[in-house]
Amino acid sequence: MTMIATSHVGSLPRGPELTPLLLARDAGRPYDAEAFDTVVQAAVDAAVEAQVTAGVTIVSDGELGKVGYSTYITERLSGFGGHGERKPALDLAPLPELRKKLAAIMGAQEFTRANCIAPVKLVDLQPLHDDIRRFRTALDRHGKGTRAFLNSASPGLITAFQTNAFYPTHEAYLADLVDAMRPEYEAIAAAGFELQLDCPDLAMSRHTGYQDMDEPEFLRTIEANVEALNAATANIPADRMRMHVCWGNYEGPHDHDIPLERIIDIVLKARPATILFEAANPRHEHEWTIWRDAGLPDDKILAPGLIDTCSNYVEHPELIAQRLERFAGIVGADRLVASTDCGFGTFAGYGKIDPAVTWAKLRSLREGADLAAARLG
Repeated sequence: MTMIATSHVGSLPRGPELTPLLLARDAGRPYDAEAFDTVVQAAVDAAVEAQVTAGVTIVSDGELGKVGYSTYITERLSGFGGHGERKPALDLAPLPELRKKLAAIMGAQEFTRANCIAPVKLVDLQPLHDDIRRFRTALDRHGKGTRAFLNSASPGLITAFQTNAFYPTHEAYLADLVDAMRPEYEAIAAAGFELQLDCPDLAMSRHTGYQDMDEPEFLRTIEANVEALNAATANIPADRMRMHVCWGNYEGPHDHDIPLERIIDIVLKARPATILFEAANPRHEHEWTIWRDAGLPDDKILAPGLIDTCSNYVEHPELIAQRLERFAGIVGADRLVASTDCGFGTFAGYGKIDPAVTWAKLRSLREGADLAAARLG
């Protein structure tokens, strides 16, 4: 029987001890660097141990040393400043009462959302080296020999979250981001970890950060984003990389999401071999047929999201197995990873999933993957 690997998108809930420290550092307030490192190390240790115990076979550091998966880069790169208020997503814009309810449930987004206001350059890669050190320490203690990955923001993601207020064109902004982010990508690969590029710009940004574009302009923009990603990772083998594509980790109508069929050809031009994507989200679960009909290259590995990260329901292993078997019919069990729709804690202090439910969901993911593997032989 072929064992089907299990993983997740990367971020895990940050506890009440860690969150205030992350927010203080993000806001530029004084904090105790030694205490910060101690608290983060303990959190990463616990997260790695919990992932291994839950049966996750490709683990991460939970992004526990970062305030968020997209905005952390302002600690490492120059050229960013201020705080730009984000427009509501197009599906939520006409629903102010729902926005209030979601804010009450999910928590306030207290992190800084800076704009690009000057040339972007790498100035400090030490926070990444700290992430690598803490993750390796945790793996040595609790997961020696376990496959492991670290997340990094793609160039396109940065442009979608940190609005350009400096460069004459989107392409000029991307060009400097390629040079600024390449050392981070290569350092993760050199450390022996799989590199995950987070790319919600290829889908979610159609109704969020890039919402003012029409569809043809959006498609041209994300094609440029993929070209930038490929240039920045040119020295890293494709099979050492994974990329995550999603439509947003929030419980909204999602009736303005761009359909997968409109973007899949562009997604497949990206170099990373493994593609993580939403397949449990009720707005996108039906799109497994798009993957079936896409004519996937033989070197692509699919990592469908089989559990939802917007709900505290714990999916039944049988449902997970059924979802997984659809994709096994497309690429075979040996080119599958059972994953999650999105992260469990995309930003510090923001998210509705109870930490205990996170581990219950990941245990169910393991059970479902084992059910599917047994039936597939």
